[in-house]
Amino acid sequence: MTTPVRDLPLLLLGTGSDPSSERGVDCPGELPPASDPELVERARAAKAALGDGVFVLGHHYQRDEVIEFADVTGDSFKLAQQAAARPEAPHIVFCGVHFMAESADILTAAHQQVILPDLAAGCSMADMATFDQVEECWEVLEDAGIADDVVPVTYMNSSADIKAFVGRHGGVVCTSSNAKRALDWAYAKGSKVLFLPDQHLGRNTAVLEMGLSLDDCVVYSPHRPEGGLSGQQLRDARMILWRGHCSVHGRFSLDSVEDVRRRVPGVNVLVHPECKHEVVTNADQIGSTEYIIKTIENAPSGSSWAVGTELNLVRRLANAHPDKNVMFLDKTVCFCSTMNRIDLPHLVWSLESLVRGEVVNRIEVDAETAHYARAALDQMLALP
Repeated sequence: MTTPVRDLPLLLLGTGSDPSSERGVDCPGELPPASDPELVERARAAKAALGDGVFVLGHHYQRDEVIEFADVTGDSFKLAQQAAARPEAPHIVFCGVHFMAESADILTAAHQQVILPDLAAGCSMADMATFDQVEECWEVLEDAGIADDVVPVTYMNSSADIKAFVGRHGGVVCTSSNAKRALDWAYAKGSKVLFLPDQHLGRNTAVLEMGLSLDDCVVYSPHRPEGGLSGQQLRDARMILWRGHCSVHGRFSLDSVEDVRRRVPGVNVLVHPECKHEVVTNADQIGSTEYIIKTIENAPSGSSWAVGTELNLVRRLANAHPDKNVMFLDKTVCFCSTMNRIDLPHLVWSLESLVRGEVVNRIEVDAETAHYARAALDQMLALP
């Protein structure tokens, strides 16, 4: 059984830290090609040798050299569902990050084994909410006398431990595309929501789609006593946001939006709801990764788009639609450093190990955690 690597600094991908981004996340610009020119052929040979015995999943934020070998591309939940729909494949190689592979293990059959090519491919957002921290938060809510009124909702970008916590307490998992439906369901059950672990998605959904005000929202910090909030603040709040964020989406600023509008006449600003509230409220369109892809695909030829999401995807969209002017919202080029840990050498190693009959880097969620996490995921699937 493997467990997430926690509380470790992210490995540097380049030189020159960006002070406005999450600690340890560097922006290297253009990545060099694979050092071994034979890696592509080795990947093809290993995948061909494995045939239907392996199913390779590639998240949208992966490098092109990895996406080339993916059987399916998509967001985290879509990929986990696709893995579950392939029971004939005993081995699932998930080119994404740790929490995604956990979700795939939870949803797939017992005979299927999920492999993460690099165990260091974590998620800084998911790591911002640990099980012990969330348990302590729930005790604070109990001390404030409101726990019975609170329904926990966790974003898909969370560990299996956090999904299981939510399942134990009668809550639900959500994605960026169904967050409003999840909150509608939660507010039908209770008067308050504890939203984990991304404060920006929670705030943007509550205020822009649910009609709540910013004053209805408070931010609970796991690094401050009592979360940095008084009992009265918790009792008055309707949305208790966890102090977490995505290191890539959190870097976009209002300055980024204003700058691109000055530089590119008629530009459309399209951002993910994990971006800060002031970025989202000054964008032209907001939506999930799949929404962003479809919007660019359906955009008229000659239109200009500044996209606030991970750079690998933005660059892939720009290359796929040369008739449109598609650019990264921020002038500083920044990849998701943990997604980029899954590179072609790690993928080849994983596949060639399977050819030799060796299962490396298996992600396996224990039965109890999987049971309660599955309950929260099933509740999401049952949303009206």
